[in-house]
Amino acid sequence: MKCTRRENTLRKSRAGDIQIDQVKSFNYLGSTVNGNNALEEEIRERIAKGNRAFYANKALFTSKLVSRRFKLKLYWMVIRPVVVYGCETWVLKENIIQKLSVFERKILRKVFGPTKKKDGSWKIKRNTELDKLIQHRNIINYVKAQRLSW
Repeated sequence: MKCTRRENTLRKSRAGDIQIDQVKSFNYLGSTVNGNNALEEEIRERIAKGNRAFYANKALFTSKLVSRRFKLKLYWMVIRPVVVYGCETWVLKENIIQKLSVFERKILRKVFGPTKKKDGSWKIKRNTELDKLIQHRNIINYVKAQRLSW
């Protein structure tokens, strides 16, 4: 396959007996390659795959028999690697940071659950509370560390 930035020049080429399609984007080794090097499509797909991994293991995440510590380790070892696959080559823009942070906080709120107040009502944990609970080992810091180690 051939990838190009030109939108109106998608055509088919031939190399001997093989037909080569020209496309706007394609998947290669689990990563999306496109002509304008935009990461938004790949991030969207990675988050969707992370959601599928979470819902495949939802019974473990919602079980009262499983500890929060184990649920957190399960997130770090199963779901996060699915989302950040190939993150060493990502350029972190604000919209990408926002999408990844929202995804992680959604999972962490499922892991830690709501907090019961003294008056008997329940409250959802704030972003700062979640960050303290995971000791600032959030997905953005992980991606930045992976980039540095690469």
